Amino acid sequence: MTTSTQNQNPTYSEAFQSGVREEIYRNRDIFILGTDLIERGGHFAQVKGIAQEFGFQHVKDSPISEAAMVSAGLGAAMYGLHPIIDLNFIDFSLGAMDEIINQAAKIRFMFGQPVPLVIRATSGTALGGAHHCNSLESLFAHTAGLAVAVPSNAWDVKGLIKTALRSPDPVIFLMHKKLSGVRGEIGDENTLIPFGKARTVKEGKHAAIITYGFTVVTAQKAAVALASEGIDVEIIDLRTLYPLDTDAINSAVQRFGRVVVADEAPMFGSITAEIAATATEANFGSLKGPIVRIGSVRAPISANPGMSEAAIPSVDAMIAAVKKVVAY
Repeated sequence: MTTSTQNQNPTYSEAFQSGVREEIYRNRDIFILGTDLIERGGHFAQVKGIAQEFGFQHVKDSPISEAAMVSAGLGAAMYGLHPIIDLNFIDFSLGAMDEIINQAAKIRFMFGQPVPLVIRATSGTALGGAHHCNSLESLFAHTAGLAVAVPSNAWDVKGLIKTALRSPDPVIFLMHKKLSGVRGEIGDENTLIPFGKARTVKEGKHAAIITYGFTVVTAQKAAVALASEGIDVEIIDLRTLYPLDTDAINSAVQRFGRVVVADEAPMFGSITAEIAATATEANFGSLKGPIVRIGSVRAPISANPGMSEAAIPSVDAMIAAVKKVVAY
C-alpha cells in the first residue's frame, strides 16, 4: 500500500497524515480524538481527510475538555485500542496533567498494563500569544513512563509517528507550528525512525550545535552565515527528547570540545540544561570550554509579532553562541 504523497514533497502536516493513514491501514484499532478534526482536519490540517477516508469510527470530535479527551484515550488504550489524542496546542495539556502524568505515565509501572496512547500537539513559539506558545518538553521528558518526540521536518514527522503508533507505551508527539507548511521528502510505509536516534543534519569541523524542532532551522541559517566567515559547524537534530541519544551528544562533545545547545524553551530547568549538565559530567576532559546554551526569555510570549520573535533564539544569537565556543 502506498499513499498519494509518497513520491512528492508533502508538507509537515501532510507527512503526519501520511503516517497515520498507513498505520490505520495496518492497525484498525487506531482512532483520533480531538476538536475540529472531522471537517477542519485540525487547526493545522494534520488529520485532514482521514475521517472521510476511513469513517467516523476512526476520527471523533470531542467537546473542549482536555481532561475528558485524555481520560477517554487512556481507557480506550487499556482496553486494546490505540488512540491519538489531538490537543492541538500543548498549552492545553495543562488541563489534563493528572490524566497524563499521574495516570497514563504510571499505569505500566503500577499494574503492568500497556497504554498505547499518542498525545499529539503543537509546541513552540508562533503568533498566538501566551496561551498558545509554551514549550513544555522538559516537563514530559522529566516524567517516567512517557516518550517525547519532536520532529523538525516532514521525513521525521512521518517516520516518528509510525514508530509512536507501534509503541505499547504513551508518547507525547510535539509538532512545531511554524513548520506546518514546510515541504520535504517522506519515506514509504516501511520507513520508521527509532526513538532515541539523533540525526546529523550537517557535518562540520569546528563546533557542534545540538538542538531540535524549529531551532534546527535557525541553526541551519546560522551555519550558512558562519561558513562565510570560515567557521564550519555541525548540526545535530535530537528527534526525541526521551529517549535521548546520549551517544550522539557525547560523541559531539568528544570530537569538537566546543558545543552549543539550543531550543525555544526558557533555559531554567530546560532540556538544554539537562544536556549541558550530563554531557559535561561525562566528557569534562574533552571540553575546550563550557557548553553554551541559548533559549527563550523566561517570560510569557507576547501576541505582538516583534516581541514574540525577540523572546526566542535568533540567527544572530546562534551565531554569537558558536563564535563564543570557537573562541575558547
